[in-house]
Amino acid sequence: MTPLSLSGDAVITAPSLEAHLATRSGNAALTGIACAIAHAAAPIAARLAQAGLPGDPAQIVGTNDSGDRQKALDRAAHEHLLEALARVDVRAVVSEEAEDEITLHPVGRYDVAIDPIDGSGSIGIGAPLGLLFCVFEAGNTLQRPGTEVIAAGYVSFGHSTDMGLSLGNGVDLFTLDPASGRFHLAREQVRIPENKPMIAYNASNTGHWPAPLRDHVETRIEAGANMRWIAAAVGDLHRILLQGGIFLYPADARKGYENGRLRLLYEAFPIAYLIEQAGGAATDGTTRILDRITERLHQHSPLIFGDRDMVAAIPRH
Repeated sequence: MTPLSLSGDAVITAPSLEAHLATRSGNAALTGIACAIAHAAAPIAARLAQAGLPGDPAQIVGTNDSGDRQKALDRAAHEHLLEALARVDVRAVVSEEAEDEITLHPVGRYDVAIDPIDGSGSIGIGAPLGLLFCVFEAGNTLQRPGTEVIAAGYVSFGHSTDMGLSLGNGVDLFTLDPASGRFHLAREQVRIPENKPMIAYNASNTGHWPAPLRDHVETRIEAGANMRWIAAAVGDLHRILLQGGIFLYPADARKGYENGRLRLLYEAFPIAYLIEQAGGAATDGTTRILDRITERLHQHSPLIFGDRDMVAAIPRH
């Protein structure tokens, strides 16, 4: 067996993100948006890798529209991504870190909804974090159905920095080469592995769940399913695309959780789009996520996603 080299000088032969999309997408503007986000993600990954050495990335600097504490890196990533998207064909951006829609180019062809740092409660402790986005044709951001998403992606910041991307023809995965700052193709046309008994959920919440849902999950665990919980939806999304299973963050009985906690427009929509493109399913417990329509920019939603059969088996609630 050839020993693994740790010297960092291994030759990368996989095509770059740009080269791959040049052969797969006939839409230069849409490709430009995906590449702009990928290029912006590289310095975010580098800053995360430095943790607190140049300053505290977890410093509280404000509160976002949903009432969550806004950390220094939340805001820095938001501003950094706006600069990147201002260079491509984007009319407006909806970000978790801004109360209102931000207009970049009034005659731009596309709108982007983005969560700059998913799982930011874990900033500064080395846990996986992420970035989520989806793209629409330019139009009215409010009352926007998920069926109008035309592209979506994520970046998972862990021991590797990985990007999942769909422009409507399946999901491809890319990995960042830190030496060059470029993403390279890692896996093409990913399909969620079926019948893998893994469930991602926050066990501390189950006492507030509807009894049929709680009983269903407990039965699966008793039957041998493994429990996984990364505490950043992007981390579980990336794992499920590669290893299968299901993720649950349902609505529950607590005040403020009646409509779930994930944001419909820039978290649930991109996740659902990617999961469906990889052969899975995503619902809010009763309705397909992509059939939902936004009523407020930052509205919450329950979210259950993953293996299609496992999602279908979840009791409606």
